[in-house]
This record gives sequence, C-alpha cells and structure tokens, in this order.
Amino acid sequence: MTFASERLKKMLKGTVKSLYSIAPMLLAVIGLVGLFESVVTQEMLQSLFTGDILQDTLLATLIGGVSVGQPFVSYIIGGELLKSGISLYAVSAFILAWVSLGLVQLPLEYSLFGVRFTLIRNLLAAVFAILVAWATVLSLGAVT
Repeated sequence: MTFASERLKKMLKGTVKSLYSIAPMLLAVIGLVGLFESVVTQEMLQSLFTGDILQDTLLATLIGGVSVGQPFVSYIIGGELLKSGISLYAVSAFILAWVSLGLVQLPLEYSLFGVRFTLIRNLLAAVFAILVAWATVLSLGAVT
C-alpha cells in the first residue's frame, strides 16, 4: 500500500466514525421535522404570521429566542417555514434568534456572567436578529 491509500483509508475510517456519532442526532432532526409538519399546520402558521413585516419579524424573533436550538436544526425548520409561505423576514429573524438568543439559558448565563452582561447581550442579540433579518432580505432584493 502506498502512503496515499493508507491516508485515504484512515480518513474514510474517521469519516465513518463521525457519521456514526452524529447519526442519532440526524435521525432526531428528521423526526422533529416530521413532527413539526404534522403538529404545526400551515393554517396555524399563517394565522400567526400575517405578512406584516414588523409583526412577523418580532414574533419570529421571540419564538426563536424562546425555543433555543442548534443551528443546523434551525435551517431545516426555516426551509419548512419558507415552504409554508412564511416571509423571509420572519424566517431569517427566527434562525438568528434561535442560535443567538438564550432566553431558556438565562439563569445559567446570569450566574456565570452577571445580570448586566446577560441582559445587554440578549437585548443586543434580539435587536441585531431583527436588523440582520431585514438587511438579509433587502440585500437579496427579495420582498417576501
């Protein structure tokens, strides 16, 4: 065997090991998306998100901030929201708030960093989630 084939074999082994370790999480994400589609109907989403840019963005920021999660899950859910006709403003704000706000983790963050830092960080994260969502849509030239 040559050095290159040994190295390839080692890298493939590492890749399979990594895939094996994340497989349960991937299956959970697939299950959550299926559950999301069956529990949260398109009618429910459209009654929440009315198409008003400001209201939809604020609501999505709040929902994303309360339901903190992993970034790769938010992209999957965001794609499903877009397919359901939710505006790009709301979906962008949701994804940004999902990964940057930590309302569920406030007690831990407060105990580690103090009240002032925690409140300022979360307030800035919420404001920037809204601003970046708007900037994202405007920079893409989309008006959905």
